[in-house]
Amino acid sequence: MSDTQTFALSLEQVDNYEFRVRFDDTSVPDLLTDESAPLGGDAGPNPSRLLVTAVANCLAASLLFALRKFKNDPGPLRAEAKATMDRNDKGRWRVARVAVDLQLSDAAESLEHLPRILEQFEDFCIVTQSVREGVEVDVRVTDAQGAVVH
Repeated sequence: MSDTQTFALSLEQVDNYEFRVRFDDTSVPDLLTDESAPLGGDAGPNPSRLLVTAVANCLAASLLFALRKFKNDPGPLRAEAKATMDRNDKGRWRVARVAVDLQLSDAAESLEHLPRILEQFEDFCIVTQSVREGVEVDVRVTDAQGAVVH
């Protein structure tokens, strides 16, 4: 497959480490993010929490999609996620592990094709698989006149 999709978002500093996130070309309301105290003011989730949210949400949505694909009508799913932060070799904090617990509200035996669903749903989770495989990130910094400085 050679299909490529893109999407964009923008951040604008509101105050200190607080940013307003706009999800371009959508009707999604703006989101406030902030660093945790004492660096920030806890006005919103920090980037690490957003990363863990994205992994858990993607897994829950992927499981829901797979259940419905096999003609199940599951009750509400629940997901709980726990991140473990650790320092890397350079002493920098990193999200070292994300543990996600997905809870079905239905008895396993009432769901059709559950073993097959459980065998494959993670592979369709865009965020989880991207994080697991690594994501290439390009960075450019420009100054007030638009000159590229990095």
